[in-house]
Order: sequence, then structure tokens, then C-alpha cells
Amino acid sequence: MNRPVVVGVDGSPSSLVAAEHAARAAVLRSRPLLLVHGYLHLSGYGVPLNPYDLGVPAPSEEAQQMLERAAAELTGRWPGLAVEVRQVLGGPGATMIEESRRAELVVVGSRGLGGFVGLLLGSVGTQVAAHAHCPVLVVRPDEQPIPLDGPVLVGVDGPVLVGVDGSESSRLAVGLGADEAALRDVPLVLVHVGPSDGDRAVPEEIEESQAAYQAEAVRLLADASAVARAEHPDLVVREHPVRAAGAAQGLIQASGTASLLVVGTRGRAGFAGLLLGSVSQAAIQHAHCPVLVAHPVS
Repeated sequence: MNRPVVVGVDGSPSSLVAAEHAARAAVLRSRPLLLVHGYLHLSGYGVPLNPYDLGVPAPSEEAQQMLERAAAELTGRWPGLAVEVRQVLGGPGATMIEESRRAELVVVGSRGLGGFVGLLLGSVGTQVAAHAHCPVLVVRPDEQPIPLDGPVLVGVDGPVLVGVDGSESSRLAVGLGADEAALRDVPLVLVHVGPSDGDRAVPEEIEESQAAYQAEAVRLLADASAVARAEHPDLVVREHPVRAAGAAQGLIQASGTASLLVVGTRGRAGFAGLLLGSVSQAAIQHAHCPVLVAHPVS
């Protein structure tokens, strides 16, 4: 099954930047690109609508033109890319989650037309990142579109960064991050974040803490490196233990030099009922590069 890369497009700058990243992902994977617009809204492009006057919602010509215009621009910039457009009856979040059942990758922007400027990631992006049935690429910040110096930029990006904590979710992220680094021809950087020493004044406590952290970090990073190299023997893998006030803070700081941050849905401290843990939520809200949330393909 030739699963497509799927991106939600509503005409907003955020969604168009996301579409550019989705096009690149599709080309790297040799997959088709599907531009999707969910059209079940009580307001359309700033015009209030009375749902009792509408009957059954229908695709709009304006949205179709927007999709076709975006598709034409993308095929012009990415030679060989196959692009399909589709309007789907449903809210944008539910539409993208349903499309994710048949997708290789889903790409969302940080805010759509209905988003508030003060929100770092809109409700649709958060919903899709938590509930999708395949990996989700959250593209932010909006101000960093892909520079186009040829059809596909390979080997010129920063590294792919993956947070490692030994959880099953983290192991999935390591595998996905290794795949992504191999596709992009960039190094894979594995990061384990340990606790800072805080205000401890007793040298013996600090020394014991540092020794315990170092041993744990070495073990976890070595295990993760073995997983990555087993699938990609020629991949450059770097191990990077860091100390920070929290795992989220450490990953966010490290993301400043990365082209992509890969996170799992939940770490070792996560609650089983939560679909997206606090570290992953913080990463997709505040990272300095796009974030890939490692859902398994169902």
C-alpha cells in the first residue's frame, strides 16, 4: 500500500508552510502527497454562516481553488511529486485523524485560520499530535519555511535529535529518528536529560548524583545507539547526555541546533491514560525546530 504523506491545508500561512514540509517529506519517501481540507465549519473564511440555512454541508469552490493553487505551486517546486487534493466533510482535527489511518505521515502547522495569535500550537495540531494513527510532524515556528536550493535538500540540515529515556515510546522515537536521519543524510543525536544538582550544598550528594546519572545515561544511550545502528549501519550517531531542570527543558534547549526533534508520546513517567505526555506537549509547543511525534503506523 503506497500510503501518502497527508497535510491539512486551510489557506493560512501556517498550513502552507506545513504543506512545503510535507512535500519535501513525500519526495524523500517517494510517496504521493495528499492536501486535505475539512469543510465542516460554522464560519467560512471570515463569513458567519447559519447552520440551519445550510442543510448538508458541501465542498466550497473557494476552498477547492485554494487547494488546487497550493498543489500547483508545490508540483512546480518539487519535480516528480504527485499531489492529490481532497475536501472532506468533517472538522479539521477529526478529518486529519481519520486520514492518518491510511497515511505514512501526517503534517500539521502550528496555527490555522481559526487559531488565536497567542497560542503556540492550535487545538487542531494538539488534537492530531495526540490521537493520530501514524507519525505526526508538527511544523513550527512558522517563520522558518524550507529554503529551496534544488528539489530536495539532503545532507545540509542540522542533525535529527531524539530524546531517550528507556521507555517503549522512546525506543519507537529512536527508530523513527534513525529512519529520518538516514533519509535526510544527517547525523542522529541521541539526548538523555538527567536532573540538575539544584541547590545541593553537600559535595558527597552531588558526587553520588553525578555518578548515578552518568551510569544511567551511558547505558540508555548505548542501548539506543545499538537500535539505530542495527537498522542503519552507516548512520552517524552521537550520544549527548545533558543536565537540566527537566526533560522538556533539556530537549527544547538542545533543539536549537537541530533540523528535527523526535519525541515519543509518553516517557517513563507518563500515565497510561494520557495519549501525549507532558514532555512531548512542551516540545511541540516550544521547540526551536519541527517536532516529529512517534506514533506507530496502525
